[in-house]
Amino acid sequence: MQTILIQLDTDAHPSVFDRVFAVDVGADHVFSYGGVTPDQVQPLIHGAIFTRGPQQLSNTAVFLGGSDVEAGEALLRQVQNSFFGPMRVSVMMDANGSNTTAAAAVLVAAENLQLAGCRAVVLGGTGPVGQRVAQLLAMSGTEVGVVSRSVERAEAVCQRIAERVPDAQAPRPVAAEGSQQLAQACQDAQLIVAAGASGVEFLTGDQWQGFEHLQVAIDLNAVPPTGLAGIEVTDRKVDRGRAVCYGAIGVGGTKKKIHFAALQRLFEANDLVLDTEAIYRIGQQLMGDA
Repeated sequence: MQTILIQLDTDAHPSVFDRVFAVDVGADHVFSYGGVTPDQVQPLIHGAIFTRGPQQLSNTAVFLGGSDVEAGEALLRQVQNSFFGPMRVSVMMDANGSNTTAAAAVLVAAENLQLAGCRAVVLGGTGPVGQRVAQLLAMSGTEVGVVSRSVERAEAVCQRIAERVPDAQAPRPVAAEGSQQLAQACQDAQLIVAAGASGVEFLTGDQWQGFEHLQVAIDLNAVPPTGLAGIEVTDRKVDRGRAVCYGAIGVGGTKKKIHFAALQRLFEANDLVLDTEAIYRIGQQLMGDA
C-alpha cells in the first residue's frame, strides 16, 4: 500500500522545504494544505482515517508546519482531538522547524559537555525555539536560565516547562535588557544558546569570548548579524577563544538528520505523536548510532 503524508500548514503557501523532505523520505504522495485553521482540521483528519482500515493506517501520517509555532500547536491539539479508538494516524509537529532545531542544538551541546549539572543560558529563551531548547536542557538536568527582556514572559515559559516536565530541573527566569545586562546574565554560563529573532545581536565577540567558564556557544540565527558576534553560520565545533562554537548551518546538518528520521518513523506505526520530547529521543538514538 502506498504511503501518504498529509501536510497541514498554517501559512497560506505550504512549506516547500517540508514538502521536499517528505518526498526525499520516500512518501509516495504528499497532500499539502495551506492556511489551515483549527476549525478546518477535523474533516481533513476524518478524511484520512476513514478511507483505510485500522491495520492500514500506518501508511498514512500527518505533518504540521508553518511559521507560527503557537498556531501549529493549536493544530496538533485539534488533530489529537479528532482521533478515537484505533482510528488514528501518526502525527509530527515541527512548525518553523522549532522542535528539530531545538533537539539538534541540545544534542550538539551534549557532544561537548556534560549537560547534567551544567550552567546554561538561553538567549531569546521565550521564542519558539528558545523555549524548546530550555525544556530539553531542563530535562537533561541542566541549570538553565531563560533570558528575555520581559521577566513576565520568562516566568511564563519557566512555568510552562515545569508543568510539561515536572521531574525536570526547574528553569529560572532571567530578565535582561541591553548588552551589559545580557553579559551579566551569561557571566557564569558554561553553555550559551542564542535563539533570538533574525537580526538581533545579543553579545559582542569581546563580551562572550571573555566569559571565564564558557565551554560551548551555539548561535541558531542564520541571518546576519548573528546573535553572538564572531560565530560564523557554518561553524561546527570550531574553537573560538575558550569555547567550542556552532552556527546555524553547523547545527543544521544534525537538524536535517533528525527531521528525516522522524518523518520515516511516522510510517512505522499509526499512533505516534512526535513533538518536542519524542523528536529529541529520535535525535538521541541517531547520535548513539553514529
